[in-house]
Amino acid sequence: MTQSDSRPAGHGQPVPDQILDQLFREARTYYKWQDKPVSEATLRALFDLVKMGPTSANCSPARLIFVTSPEAKAKLKPHLMEGNVEKTMSAPVTAIIGYDLEFYEHYGFLHPHNPDAPRSWVEGKPDAIQKTAFQNGTLQGGYLIMAARALGLDCGPMAGFDNAGVEKAFFPDGKIKANFLCNLGYGDPDSLFPRLPRFAFEDVCAIA
Repeated sequence: MTQSDSRPAGHGQPVPDQILDQLFREARTYYKWQDKPVSEATLRALFDLVKMGPTSANCSPARLIFVTSPEAKAKLKPHLMEGNVEKTMSAPVTAIIGYDLEFYEHYGFLHPHNPDAPRSWVEGKPDAIQKTAFQNGTLQGGYLIMAARALGLDCGPMAGFDNAGVEKAFFPDGKIKANFLCNLGYGDPDSLFPRLPRFAFEDVCAIA
């Protein structure tokens, strides 16, 4: 049996165009939302997909808060830029994507076969901690967008908020930094703008 033959069924095969359309080609950033809730079961299913994406030494630094309640929305609202208030307050869910600066404390669980090696790469090295947490936390935020689309949700990722204010309100112990926000729900297609241009392969890619 070859290595490729030993992989799970379906691996190594392109997915149908319909799925590529849903994840990429026809997916859009939404600013207005249908009055349709997102269930806790869907959010749990979302995270169960996000956590499977690769990170450096399985460091998994992303920390997520799904803002859904009126009380949590009220706590988030003062820290949003004016242009982001309406779209966020009307979204069924706003995910706060943060990254844990003490991610290395979990290597005993996340990297059990050799926890000391990856810990030694970063522990006591603030620049390495910040870089590893930010890069991999951002990567996991990207997984969240794609996983949400795969589950039939629409997304509205954004910056445009007071990071320090959000951290104080939602991550008060200071160990977790806010990276970006992503509104989640079922978008109102009538609110979409025309799609903006994208680069061609030749514009930004090279094969070396």
